[in-house]
Amino acid sequence: MTDLFGELRAAILRGEYAPRERLIETEVMQRYGTTRFVLRTALTRLASEGLVELQPNRGARVREVTAAEAVEITEIRRAVEALVAARAAQRVTEAEAAELRRLGRAMTDAVERTDMPRYSELNVRLHGAVRRIAGHAAAAKIIDQLQGQLVRHQFRLALVPGRPSVSLPEHLAIIDAICARDPARAEEAMRAHLDSVLRMLPGLAAALPG
Repeated sequence: MTDLFGELRAAILRGEYAPRERLIETEVMQRYGTTRFVLRTALTRLASEGLVELQPNRGARVREVTAAEAVEITEIRRAVEALVAARAAQRVTEAEAAELRRLGRAMTDAVERTDMPRYSELNVRLHGAVRRIAGHAAAAKIIDQLQGQLVRHQFRLALVPGRPSVSLPEHLAIIDAICARDPARAEEAMRAHLDSVLRMLPGLAAALPG
């Protein structure tokens, strides 16, 4: 059960199942070699995370987050991730600070080479590193669930022309504040970064097909 939940969740986050796509039970059972009971239990968990919708007499489908929901979710992320950044600044070690600086240099290199898939990957790694350094398990769980719901918007945001040149200085500011062990500045830098995301979301959502 746990393995199926994790595998389905990862497949949805990778975009293997598109928003509004139906998860046909027989097809999913065959693909993962599982039973109907295990599948339905996994789908119930995915529904609780907001990744799928369970529709009476119609089964499950991948949930599509509306523009208004995307804004609300990002507002929550802003509050929680700001807290996490401040805590990371309090707890960061020299080795962890060096790791963050390496990620910052790699992100800068990716932008200079206009390698947007690489930049997007490093973006995810940086935010994950900040959460790991903070060591706040409850906040990390909340952020993970919120990001899962926003995966479609996040993927498109990374590909908006000119967006990396805007977000790179924001990420570098977060890194600098955490490495300086300045919780207040780290919190403000993370808030500023997610404020920037919020400003982009309405236009991004309007451009999405469907």
